[in-house]
Formats: sequence, structure tokens, C-alpha cells
Amino acid sequence: MNDFSNADRQHGADSVRKTNKTLNKTIVKEALKDAVLKLDPRIMIRNPIMFVVEIGFFISVLISVFPQFFGSTAPVWFNAAVSVILLFTILFANFAEALAEGRGKAQADSLKQTKKGIWANKVVNGNIEKVSSSDLRKGDIVIVSQGEMIPSDGEVIAGLASVDESAITGESAPVIKEAGGDFSSVTGGTRVVSDSIKVKITSEPGETFLDQMIALVEGAERQKTPNEIALNTVLTSLTIIFLIVVVSLPFFTGYLGFQIDPAVLIALLVCLIPTTIGGLLSAIGIAGMDRVTRFNVLAMSGKAVEAAGDIHTIILDKTGTITFGNRMASEFVPVGDETLQSVGEYAAISSIHDETPEGRSVIDLAKKLAIEYDPASEGEWIEFKAETRMSGVDLTNGRKVRKGAVDAVKKWVETNGGNIPPDLDRESGRIAKEGGTPLAVAADNKIYGLIYLKDTVKPGMRERFEELRRMGIKTVMCTGDNPLTAATIAKEAGVDDFIAESKPEDKINVIKREQEEGKLVAMTGDGTNDAPALAQADVGLAMNSGTTAAKEAANMVDLDSNPTKVIEVVSIGKQLLMTRGALTTFSIANDIAKYFAIIPAMFMLAIPEMKVLNIMGLASPMSAILSALIFNAVIIPLLVPLAIKGVAYKPMSSNALLARNLLIYGLGGVLVPFIGIKLIDLLLQIFV
Repeated sequence: MNDFSNADRQHGADSVRKTNKTLNKTIVKEALKDAVLKLDPRIMIRNPIMFVVEIGFFISVLISVFPQFFGSTAPVWFNAAVSVILLFTILFANFAEALAEGRGKAQADSLKQTKKGIWANKVVNGNIEKVSSSDLRKGDIVIVSQGEMIPSDGEVIAGLASVDESAITGESAPVIKEAGGDFSSVTGGTRVVSDSIKVKITSEPGETFLDQMIALVEGAERQKTPNEIALNTVLTSLTIIFLIVVVSLPFFTGYLGFQIDPAVLIALLVCLIPTTIGGLLSAIGIAGMDRVTRFNVLAMSGKAVEAAGDIHTIILDKTGTITFGNRMASEFVPVGDETLQSVGEYAAISSIHDETPEGRSVIDLAKKLAIEYDPASEGEWIEFKAETRMSGVDLTNGRKVRKGAVDAVKKWVETNGGNIPPDLDRESGRIAKEGGTPLAVAADNKIYGLIYLKDTVKPGMRERFEELRRMGIKTVMCTGDNPLTAATIAKEAGVDDFIAESKPEDKINVIKREQEEGKLVAMTGDGTNDAPALAQADVGLAMNSGTTAAKEAANMVDLDSNPTKVIEVVSIGKQLLMTRGALTTFSIANDIAKYFAIIPAMFMLAIPEMKVLNIMGLASPMSAILSALIFNAVIIPLLVPLAIKGVAYKPMSSNALLARNLLIYGLGGVLVPFIGIKLIDLLLQIFV
């Protein structure tokens, strides 16, 4: 198998950085071009706020060309300046949206290139036929060897290989894919870098994971979440109200005996309506989706990302999420009058056909302890099921051997007319108190002893759960372990609650219970038995290495197959909501300064007493109006990095978060425009 040296990894990292730098330049160039193309009114009408600005721009251009027709007495240069500033306001807003869309489009183009020209070695009647990947159907068998691309999504059914998934996940280090293991799922468009594997195709053409990714990133610009739609509706309503006010203003001023120039009315309208958040709202939503994608999580909708920000409860599996999940047999514990040999022998026989890491570790321990058993024992293999919580073998000599959860094996033995050793509960309790998992071993109607499985809580989990607690999120651990072991692990990890001896329906029940209390629930899973709970949860995060059923039921898929990533997904969701809230607060707050700049300027000529409201000491009515308009335009591109990167998120309560936003973005939204408009006014006095 090929190994990658540190030099290779460093070279790869340098290449990625250079590619990203080139990609960023390309994205900016494309965004500049798209900003102009988006001036099409058919596109602009999707954003009612900026559409009103565009109408204002067209009217101001006409006023500049035909001032007498509109009754304008303002200098031509002023009308022209208003037109130019409004044009740049629209272009800046379009650029923000195009820039947010750019990375997704670049990713889609890259994925399309990955998909092009992939050929497959299809197995047909024992022979190999070379066919296009587009001709493959669900159930087809293909052989993929070193250097070849995996043609479509599938499951490894034979062999073991190192696979480069960087085209999908962005991770340069290859991963091991093998038949029968936890990582048997492969994705079309990835490359085998060593050895050879036989793959069974699990997707029809057009329905592969790569196709879903392309469709999602291409469609990012059209996705709007319920909260985004609601906020857009509120902002549109405000725009309509201000539009009515400004349109009716000439009638009011005419009654008072003076008229306001049409260009000034347009400037007033643009400064009154929430153009800042209107220009950035779409970019914030698209960038939020992009942040999740860059984190190697594929969100099926923006709604899922947004829901992650409002999560109250997270359901987590113990194995592989809270613990490393590599439970290994560390000891055989005989009970009653049995010996180490007898319990070890039946433990090994029950594990001969068990391909799980736990089953293999039992065989390894038996070999290490020189336990004698017949490795060729034949019979009918009994697979582990969540309902029975046991596995084993029915030997050809009639003997039935089982290993599994202690209570399940006890019931099985009692059903067969056997007795329970008096020290069984004591020994299983000792193992559970030490944080291990006891598995009972029985043959027919007799329990021979216990297998001591050891697992370890991942470092830093307690701190991560404490972080979630500060967010106001409750954590619930689900495990098949007995209550004593579950309680020990739960205490060590620091989760808020746990469900011991958990079955698939238990997860659904706890999700429903939480949802009935008005809470939003997130959970992770990778197996077919997790699919119902993933579908029930408000945020279901499936592992890319998991089954097709789990991925189809979830509304998010983690390409790295890291169950703890649900914690980061929640943080990204909260960051999305925070960013939208912060910039909305800033946008509304900075209107205050614009009112103080433009409203006194409008009435100053006709009503000299209005000069007292000129608290910023702006040079003239025209410079005040232009200063407010210029600030209104310039603030949009200045906030683009914040909209795309997102507001820095720190775990805290909702009240603390609200107070922080009001202080930083509310107060900042009031102060910054006062300073900005005054500085622009001073510059206008120099250059105009």
C-alpha cells in the first residue's frame, strides 16, 4: 500500500494554497461580470429592495437628461451624481451576491470536470467490459484498480484499497476502504491510489452523490430559508411604506408652499429603505450554505443549516461519537465454576464469523491467551440484531453458542431452561463500573462467563459538551450498554442525559418527546436502523461512510464521516443566524445617521430653521445628500467580507448574545455612519 511522506503532504498543501489563490482571483473576476449581468430587471425583481433602487436609478438618469420634463431645478451634475451613486449601490449589492455564489459555482465546475470521462470495468458473466460510468445501473458490479476513478457510488464487496477522496472532501490524505468494514461505502469521482476493489453500484445515473452535490451548489443562489423569507417580507413591507411616504411627500410640501427636487426625493427614498441588509441578505444565506460545504458537510437545504442554529437537543451515539468506538476484548472473565479456557473457547467460537472489530478482537485475545478452540467450527451464523442484542452460531453438532448483552443472554438461557450463575451480576457490575462493556457468553442453557470490552472516551469531549451547554443545548447519549456502564461513560463524558440499552425506536421516541415540548432536535447516524430517527430529527447528520438508507433519510451528510461534527454544524447554523441578525441590526441602526444627514438637507433651503437639525455640521444640502448616498453605497462592499465570512461566534446564552449584538452592531450602526458621512462630506468640499 502506498504511503505519503511529510514532503508529499507539504507539496500537496502548497498546491492547494496556490489553487485557492487562483480560484479566488477567478471568483472575483466572475463576480464583477455577474454584478453587471444581474442588472437585468428580471433578475433584480427577485430582490424587491434593490429593485426599487434600480427603478430610482433609471428615473434619476431620465431626470439628468430631461430635467425640465420632471421639473428639476437642481444642477445637472447633482442629478448625474445621484444616478452614478445609485448605479454603484446596485452593483455593490449584486457583487456581494455574486461573490457568495462564486465559490459554489467554481466547486460545481470542478465537480463536473471530475465526473467527465469516467470509464468503468464492469463485470458481465465473469468477463470485464469497459463501459461509460453513465451506463452503470444500480446493482452492477465493477472492478476498480490502482490509478482508476471509482465510476459511481457503491459498496466495496471484495478487497481493500486506499482511496483519494480529495475531489469530494478536500482532504489530501487517502482513506482505507474495505469490504465488510465500517468504511465500505465509496463515492463516484474518487480515485483508487493502491490495490484493487470490487464495488457494487448503489445509485442510478443522475442520482449519485456527485450529482446531488452539483445540483445543490448550483442551486444555492435560489435557496431561501423560511426565516430569510420572513425577514425579506418585513424589509419589503418597510420599503413599500417608505415608498408611499416619499411619493406622497410632494403633495404635503406643495401644501406648505415649496417643492422638493425629484432627485432629492429619490435620494431620500434610497436612504430610508434598508438597502444595506437588502443588498447583503442573499449573500449571507448563500455564504452560510457555503461555510457548511467547506466544512465537508453537504446540506440538502438552507433550511437544515438554519435549523441547526436553533437546536435545543442533540442525540449522540456513544460508540464512535463520544468514545473511539474501537471496543476491544481485553479480558475473559469466567463465572460459576467455569475456567478461563471454557469461556475463552466459546467466546472464540461465537466470533469466528464475526467480522466486526469487536469480534476480531475476541479471536485475537483467544490467540494471545493460547485458548484452544476449533477455528474450523461449522454451523449457521447468527448475526447480531438490535432486537435480540446477541450474535453467535448454531453448530452442526446441535450446540448453540451465543454472546451479547448480559440481560439478553440471561433471558435466552432461562428460556432454554438454564440457571444463572450467582456471581454473573457481580462481575458484570464490576466491568460496567470501570466503564467497560460486559458481554455474556453462553452455550445452550449455560452461561460460561463474560467478555470485558474496553472503550475510551475521546479527549476533549467533556469540554465540547460544556460548550454546548453554554449554548443552551442539551446532549443525550444513546448506547446499547447496560445502565451502569452507560452512567459511567455519561459521567466521564459530561453529557446531560443518556438512554441505556437503546433500540432504534428509543431514539425516535426521545426525538418525538423533545419535539412535543417545542424543541428542535439534531442527531447523527450511519446505519439503516438510524434512518427513521434521522428522518424524524429536525437536523439529521448522516455519515458518508454509512448506508444509503441513512444518507437518504438525513438532511445533511458529513463527507468526513465524523459523528462529532454535528457540534460544528450547530455552531455554523448559529453563526448564520447571528450574522443575519447582526447585519440587520447594523443596517437599521445606520439609517438613523442617514436621516439626520438627508432630512434636514431637504428642508433647509425652504425652512432655514431646520438647520438646527444639521448636528453633523455638513457643508451644504447637496453635499449632505450626496454624502449620505455615497455612504449608503460604500458600506455594502465594506460589509461583504463580514457577510461571507460570518460574525465570530462565541458560545453564550441567547440574552447575552442579544446584548452583545445590540452593543456592537446596534451602537456601531449608529456611530459609524455619523463618522463616515462627515468624512465623505469633508472630502466632497475638497474635490467638488
